[in-house]
Amino acid sequence: MKKLPKISNGVHFIGIGGIGVSALARYYLAKGHQVSGSDLVASEITQALKKKGAKITINSQLARNVLANMDLVIYSPAVPENNPELKQAKKLGIKCLSYPQALGELTKKHFTIAVCGTHGKSTTTAMIGLLLVKAGLDPTVIVGTKVKEFGNTNCKVGKSKYLVIEADEHFASFLNYWPKIIVLTNIEADHLDYYKNIKNVRRAFKEFISHLPKDGKLITAKKIERKLTSVVKIPGRHNLQNATLALKTARALKIPDRISFKSLSEYRGSWRRFEVRQGKVGKKKITIVSDYGHHPTEIKATLQAAREKWPEAKIWCLYQPHQYQRTYYLFKDFVKVFRQVPIDRIIITDIYDVAGREEKEIKKKTNSKKLIKAINKKWTVYVPKKKILNYLRKNLRGREVVVVMGAGDIYEIDKSLK
Repeated sequence: MKKLPKISNGVHFIGIGGIGVSALARYYLAKGHQVSGSDLVASEITQALKKKGAKITINSQLARNVLANMDLVIYSPAVPENNPELKQAKKLGIKCLSYPQALGELTKKHFTIAVCGTHGKSTTTAMIGLLLVKAGLDPTVIVGTKVKEFGNTNCKVGKSKYLVIEADEHFASFLNYWPKIIVLTNIEADHLDYYKNIKNVRRAFKEFISHLPKDGKLITAKKIERKLTSVVKIPGRHNLQNATLALKTARALKIPDRISFKSLSEYRGSWRRFEVRQGKVGKKKITIVSDYGHHPTEIKATLQAAREKWPEAKIWCLYQPHQYQRTYYLFKDFVKVFRQVPIDRIIITDIYDVAGREEKEIKKKTNSKKLIKAINKKWTVYVPKKKILNYLRKNLRGREVVVVMGAGDIYEIDKSLK
């Protein structure tokens, strides 16, 4: 069994601002290691890590950022092989691990509960982590969002044997993990830039499930636990399913239902997972829902949940498509969902370009204007990102619910709606 090297002079992270890589950076900081890192842009995440003591370089991924006395370099899967820092680390003979590889080493050292699936991973991981905390099991939790109960961070470092992680399927990253319990939310076509078709997606999940030991457990939820319909506070049938998975996981660990129901009833959601607050556009008061959804199924679930919560309100959706390749491969699904969702106006801005993961030919074939033309509904409009605030100021009347949705930088608009 491979072991992470003993750390004496620190760990360097390439792409430290990523939601996964930053969680590992927090883990090493909490364990008392020196942490440094780099990223192309500054963010709330990099600023928070700096306050915790990490030394971070922004907008300059240079060979000189990697020092000969470093013991370990961890890099985002999006980092190319010719990255100057990664090349320098290998030249110096420093141990280099991708984020999934580094997290995979941790899974071998713990009793790991891995949450996988196309949708609902972050929410389910947060629910399970908080439930184990309430049960006194003091887990380490690594999740792909910020959780209020974890100090508004994506990592909680515990002292017990339990490790709860969000297991991402992109690039088949989860095949690096060796859990004792796998929680499977659902399987749909996504990341087709890598998998090409749903058959390959299912094959990867099947291989991941084979990582379970003989006494391991696979947890799924075909039916929703009825009792949760009046416990769970966050809206949407999909969140009832997530809560059901958390409850079944707790039962597998022999945690009493009274603790589970109390924990789940107190869960108020995570960062950008149907996160509700009040805001203003000029003097007009509005309700804002910030949501990370970027797959057609997630968009449908979120907007249906919004309509259930505010049946009489005018509901607007401000959507930023995430990645040209996802938009291209799932184009028909996006069109179908946006034609059917029960809301009053849809604003679609430019596609968020994911660095290092886009193909030039596909970028030529798809864009937001083509998506809007295919949707062909008068309540759907295209607005460039830099003009969105002015558009909202001119067209909102007040008291609308505005769902700000996407996995890119659209949340910057959300922050401007104060």
